[in-house]
Amino acid sequence: MSKDKSRPTIGIDGQPLPIMPPDRDVRVWAKMVRVAVYTPGFLGILLFKAGEPAGFGITVALLMLASAAAIVAGLFIGSQSIGSGADHSSKTGVWCGSLTLELLAAVPILCAVPSLFNQLAHSELLGAAHKVAQSAAPLTFGAAELLPAVAILPFMLYQLAGFGTLNYIVPKTVNWIINIGIFVLIIASYIANRLALSSAETAFSGLLVGSMGIIVIYGVLKLKRMQETYDTNRPTKESEVKI
Repeated sequence: MSKDKSRPTIGIDGQPLPIMPPDRDVRVWAKMVRVAVYTPGFLGILLFKAGEPAGFGITVALLMLASAAAIVAGLFIGSQSIGSGADHSSKTGVWCGSLTLELLAAVPILCAVPSLFNQLAHSELLGAAHKVAQSAAPLTFGAAELLPAVAILPFMLYQLAGFGTLNYIVPKTVNWIINIGIFVLIIASYIANRLALSSAETAFSGLLVGSMGIIVIYGVLKLKRMQETYDTNRPTKESEVKI
């Protein structure tokens, strides 16, 4: 990634250069890796504390995926280099890591948390506590169970407003389609969980995760190809002066 305040837009071949994502602070994304690794683990502990981990099904798998994907994202971010010996791959390390965090860590967590809250709200642990309190009213959270799902909205804003790495990899229309698909599949998975349709929940969650995996693979390879094209055709300082 270039440290120049402004990047050239036309290459030495006369063709437009790829629009690369902006430089990003490696330290910030390294901290995000730690958050993404530990948060799913903490949520997993809640499941076991609830005393019925076998009943949470795909939720546990989504949390473990988010944690494992964060570790892989850390590997990408750790490979970042713009100094001597840097190649096309190392120059895109932070971007590839951020893409992995966004789609294979954040999305699975967003998919798991609404169902997780619903399952915890109706777990035997909370039910037992309710009986001890001898409350006459039934234990219910009502519409409040949908509160964790609201986090999907700022995530979509992050992606569609141009903050996400995906914005530099796919056209705007495709970006909208992908984010709408994420929203629909997360909601469908949550509804299936509420209706105890485990097969449907697994199918929706599997489709979501599989799609994110394909997009990440495509994105990493696209970023590397864009960086290679940019480095190959970027004008040198001498040619910039001549132009």
